[in-house]
Amino acid sequence: MAISIRPLGDRVVVEPIEQEEVTSSGLYLPETAKEKPQQGVVLAAGLGRRDDDGKRIDMDVKVGDKILFAKYAGTEVKMDGKKLLIMKEADILGVID
Repeated sequence: MAISIRPLGDRVVVEPIEQEEVTSSGLYLPETAKEKPQQGVVLAAGLGRRDDDGKRIDMDVKVGDKILFAKYAGTEVKMDGKKLLIMKEADILGVID
């Protein structure tokens, strides 16, 4: 997916990975019963934040990383019919290998 957002500083654009609509026992979950996703794929990343001396601190994540993030992290935006999240790198809990 070509993305037309370039995040600034230490922000990333994430495509959340939605949970399954059907449970393992075959029950369909309505939209209201689903939990907010906490995993996603980084689609774009900023260059990193600057320290007090003005030096750039590189990001720990890169485009394509599968990440785990805080439940209510980021700002949700819709682009081309897809839900995306823009969040600070500090909201990312870890990279899934």
